[in-house]
Amino acid sequence: MIRFQFNEIKTTQAAAFFLKHSDGKLNYMKLIKLLYLADREALHLWERPITGDSYFSMDRGPVLSSVLDKINSGKAPRLESFWHKHISDPANFSVRMKQDPGTDELSKRERELLLKIFHKYEKFDQWEMVEICHKSLPEWEDPRGTSIPIRVDDIFKALNKTEREIAIIEDEVANLDYVKAALSQ
Repeated sequence: MIRFQFNEIKTTQAAAFFLKHSDGKLNYMKLIKLLYLADREALHLWERPITGDSYFSMDRGPVLSSVLDKINSGKAPRLESFWHKHISDPANFSVRMKQDPGTDELSKRERELLLKIFHKYEKFDQWEMVEICHKSLPEWEDPRGTSIPIRVDDIFKALNKTEREIAIIEDEVANLDYVKAALSQ
């Protein structure tokens, strides 16, 4: 099974990118959908996501698990994460950018992809985004009040990758993880 490592800095920068293009404020459900769609398109184009988050099917569509946790949890006492330093806790179902985290962790192609996703969906509200995700994402399944993991493999299958292609990607990701672990020692 393919797993990527969640990158809080890149995720925060991607969220802030969408917030900047939305006058600094965005409904958090829409933000989560935009981040999911950006990761999905990055998987399609480069076989790597932007955020590295884990995905789940929930009643209102796919979500990024760590992002949803950050939005729902608020900052822990005496410990402010990179996300919470730059993105507000929700108020009236929206989040704001508190401080610009920059874009230095995002590549040029990732920023171009985020802009493409933003422009494609900017006119839709959060409820229209839910409908779009329900109708156009075959990897999402109705969890009927609970949550169901969406495996990266399932996304690749929905993107018409063959089992062989998925196995090759899985080997590449495992090799990258091994190299990162070896270099960090």
